[in-house]
Amino acid sequence: MVQQTVADVMTPAPSTIGMSETLQTAAQLMAAQDVGALVVQAGHTTIGIVTDRDIVVRGLAEGLGLEAMVGEVASEDIVTVGPGVAAETAVEMMRAAAVRRIPVLDGDTVVGIVSIGDLAVERDPASALADISEAEPND
Repeated sequence: MVQQTVADVMTPAPSTIGMSETLQTAAQLMAAQDVGALVVQAGHTTIGIVTDRDIVVRGLAEGLGLEAMVGEVASEDIVTVGPGVAAETAVEMMRAAAVRRIPVLDGDTVVGIVSIGDLAVERDPASALADISEAEPND
């Protein structure tokens, strides 16, 4: 059996945002793209990730307004992976770091993002997590 790589399971060309953009801009971009995370960049350098949960828990719940900057709530100490890395290795990295998403970098260029849902769909399409990950969101 051929071992799957991160490139086989990742979502290509993830949405990105700058550290100085507002939480409102981030939330609007997430809604428009139907995603729960954005890769945070300074120029073309990946420096973090911001999730919908970060906006709510680290931002709004802590009293920051929608005009606060992404950099105030983004996770900057992130794990990244290359597209040629084995998918199983990405699972182990997520488990070790206790994260649900990992930006995929080819050198310094962000080329994708791999989530626990992406990996569940590929590893066990019949699993409950795969079913949830594949389902259309409720509008």
